[in-house]
Amino acid sequence: MSKIKKNDNVIIITGKDKGQKGTVTRILGDRVIVEGYNLIKKHSKGNPQKGEQPGIISKEKSIHISNVAIFNSQSNKADRIKYNIDENGNKTRVFASNKQVIDI
Repeated sequence: MSKIKKNDNVIIITGKDKGQKGTVTRILGDRVIVEGYNLIKKHSKGNPQKGEQPGIISKEKSIHISNVAIFNSQSNKADRIKYNIDENGNKTRVFASNKQVIDI
């Protein structure tokens, strides 16, 4: 189970887009797709029956989950996630550094 969820604000900590902030759009097992980053060029043949044009398209590829960290807007740094369970048994995600609840 991953601690990073869809629509989380993350910062990329390694790779060609290091230091960039973005939003997670999809979770693919142990990989994530961050909106607007890790773009590749893909050559498309096109299909006139489907109305697809041939050419070169930009596509977002996945990044391993260990190469991104959740972004803490209070400290403007990458942070880790911990879970707190209150007296009612509700589980909440919190930042490890300042124990503030993560808003989605």
